[in-house]
Amino acid sequence: MSTLSYKKFEDSDSGVLPDKMTVFQDCLQAFNASPVQAKRCRMLLARLLRLLYSGDSFPSTESTTLFFSISKLFQHKDVSLRQMVYLTIKELSKTSEDVLMVTSSIMKDAQNGDITYKPNAIRTLARVLDASTVNATERLFKNSVVDKNQSISSAALISSYHMLPVAKDVVKRWTNETQGTISASKVFLTSPVANHEQYGSQNLSSFIYQYHALGLLYHLRNHDKMALMKMIQSLSSNNVLKHPAALVQLTHYIAKVLETDSSLAGNFESYFEIALQNRSDMVALEAVKTIVTIPALSGLIVKAIYVLDTFLSAPRTVVRFAAVRLLNKISLTNPENIVVCNGSLEGLINDSNRAISTYAITTLLKTGNNDNVDRLIKTIAGFMDDISDEFKIVVIDSIRSLSLKFPEKHKSMLSFLNDRLREEGGFNLKNSIIEAIFDVIKFVPESRESCLEKLCEFIEDCEFTELAVRILHLLGNEGPKTSKPTLYIRHIYNRVVLENSIVRSSAVIALSKFALIGDASINKSISILLTRCLNDVDDEVRDRAALALKLLSTEKFDEARAFIDPGFSYSLPILEQKLAQYVNGDEESFNVPFDGSNIPKISEDEARAYEYKEKLNSIEESIQKESKQPKEEVSEFAKHNLLQQQYAQELSSIPELAAYGDLLRSSHVVDLTEKETEFVVTCVKHIFAGHIVLQFNVENTLTDLQLDNVTMVSEPDFEEFVEDFVAPIESLKPQTTGSTYVSFTRSETLEGCLFTNNLTYIAKEVDPATGEAAEGDEGFEDEYRVESVDIVPGDFIVPSFAGNFTSVWDSLPNPCSSVFNLSDAKGIADVVAKLIKDSSMSPCDSSELVGSHASHTLKLFGKSINNENIAAVIRFVYKESVGVMVKVEAKSVNAELGTFFANEIIV
Repeated sequence: MSTLSYKKFEDSDSGVLPDKMTVFQDCLQAFNASPVQAKRCRMLLARLLRLLYSGDSFPSTESTTLFFSISKLFQHKDVSLRQMVYLTIKELSKTSEDVLMVTSSIMKDAQNGDITYKPNAIRTLARVLDASTVNATERLFKNSVVDKNQSISSAALISSYHMLPVAKDVVKRWTNETQGTISASKVFLTSPVANHEQYGSQNLSSFIYQYHALGLLYHLRNHDKMALMKMIQSLSSNNVLKHPAALVQLTHYIAKVLETDSSLAGNFESYFEIALQNRSDMVALEAVKTIVTIPALSGLIVKAIYVLDTFLSAPRTVVRFAAVRLLNKISLTNPENIVVCNGSLEGLINDSNRAISTYAITTLLKTGNNDNVDRLIKTIAGFMDDISDEFKIVVIDSIRSLSLKFPEKHKSMLSFLNDRLREEGGFNLKNSIIEAIFDVIKFVPESRESCLEKLCEFIEDCEFTELAVRILHLLGNEGPKTSKPTLYIRHIYNRVVLENSIVRSSAVIALSKFALIGDASINKSISILLTRCLNDVDDEVRDRAALALKLLSTEKFDEARAFIDPGFSYSLPILEQKLAQYVNGDEESFNVPFDGSNIPKISEDEARAYEYKEKLNSIEESIQKESKQPKEEVSEFAKHNLLQQQYAQELSSIPELAAYGDLLRSSHVVDLTEKETEFVVTCVKHIFAGHIVLQFNVENTLTDLQLDNVTMVSEPDFEEFVEDFVAPIESLKPQTTGSTYVSFTRSETLEGCLFTNNLTYIAKEVDPATGEAAEGDEGFEDEYRVESVDIVPGDFIVPSFAGNFTSVWDSLPNPCSSVFNLSDAKGIADVVAKLIKDSSMSPCDSSELVGSHASHTLKLFGKSINNENIAAVIRFVYKESVGVMVKVEAKSVNAELGTFFANEIIV
């Protein structure tokens, strides 16, 4: 290659961007030359676009100069040059001034230009128009939308979409043309391009314009619920859509509709049945995904699983991956339904794509049984070295859930986890293995000693301080309960000798817990070991050792036990909040010691209930997660306590409510109106020892109306509830939210009540300029009817944990039962989810997962606001002819609560 040629191609081959000023000057020179050299201009435009696409930009003055120079190229008839001109104008229009000067040239090409660059002209025209000039192009866009050439039609539809922010009212005027485009038949019209051998002499159609038209129609109608619903139902029933992308998009829209109104599921069942049989893989997969996600479509789950089973043997890797991932998602809630796919899943264990093989293994683990668990674990161990840590964590989480499902197989699973623990790996992997072993210890008690021995071996050579501290804490809690506690004392003391100060201080606390056993010889040994720690170089270690020795040397052994191993923990978010308020208070507040008596205490049972629920959720999230590093969120229990604390502070600020004492329970938020209404009202029920307070949150969505003296008139249907007072909202300005409270005295007995509610207010018109009501405007009184509020058994219950539900159930007195028939229910899963929410109790033995559509048993456990245990066993049977039949059996220490629950939990 000659030196001249090398310099000519230097920019593109080397990857170095061309000099901006050189390109700028060359462009001005070439574009203003006479005659114009089309080839050189195309090359310069390509260099200019390369600069712009890489993120570089020109100042406004230079952009305008370039824009004027480029506009002179419209005089040249070269088709390729004209295409490059349009690409460049679209980019420069963002920073140039007076871009409207080329509007007439662009419109000329958009109307009568060559078919090769006519779509480019339409797209560019949309970028240079503004709200004041778009009306002049309305006829042009309408004609282009209905053009027989699908390239032109698609360009007009996409351009209309981009014009929505500046001229939505104008775009709405060609809604009928857009609607007609969906059902029209368009082709690639005869052109020089059509003579290419790829097209031959046929007029082909790809139907991509349907996808563009559907997207535009949705954005035009998404604020009109009825029009949007009519469009979706029409398109889903007449089989007009042909393009796979359009069908996928329609499936998305149907899913959004069903998320807000599941009662419409029956209208779309035929659409999904056809979509499952579509020859396009992505249409069928999207239909399966929607069926799996929307509970109301659970009747099609069997057909969806059959389609996925077919895709497991597809030649395309991406199809197999999508199918096995969806099966993995189904296995979380309906593992029994995908047993029919086990043969195909086993064939994917040795798939060349490790992501597919990993998902196949974890899915099989969800559907595993006693016969194949050992074989699956051996198979997994064979390819663990070939996958990344991210997929290893997915496998470990599946092993963890399987160990809870089949506790009798815990030995082989522990052996697998121990082998992974010895191998190289990062912190996240090691932490997931430790979490799995911790769960086995908690929920499979017979595995405790073997698990602790493996953990002792691990901390002998553990490189992660955080994991060592967690293991030492567990050894301190579980080691004293074993038959040979001295075995663990040696391992713990080794950490005092060999590790850093953080681990040593944790080891001191763990050692002190072994002294609580009450064995004299062990106490003597612990005292000797702790005495040696008094010479440690770190003051934290010395202080902990000294405190432990002081407590263990006292005669009040129970006080030492309460301090070292209290059996409860504080709600850390609320503790942090209280400490922050104390520190940020005035100087006088420091004269009073910090009071921690009103900080909620979490018992071991309660902590374990929420921990178990969060672990189930974390397993699901780890399998379904979309990103590699999901954001950490506050735990559900912490959120509950923070919300309770927030409610308590808000209520105590009202003088009339401050005398009611401690807040015992606050319900979840109950919607009393739809989200689209002019006044959106929700309710929270607050339970005190002798009162019930209804908090009504009112949102004024109007922009021209102010509400004054807003109150809720609540009328109970039970005379035992006597209204005490109403705290109104003095003024509720447009698009703001406020809360009004209604207090009732309740009897000591636990019973339900129905409150009918009517919102009353004085409405005043607001001046848009000032945002205030006119002076002297007295307004007019009005009222607004909202839904009723029920006092249900769950309002008097808080969730709790039962390690052995059968034992707890047998020990509780006062049984009570009742039978219900829910003829309107379409499936057991929906009823189970609603009962768990309404009862405010924790599901036990994974009974919240509905495996069969014909029958199910739900086990619930909780405590009353007076700390009295209550348990329930709810059995479901589903038949299409009669709906869901429910039998509720409840046992409670408080016979009144048990009766109330059994008779009123289903309303």
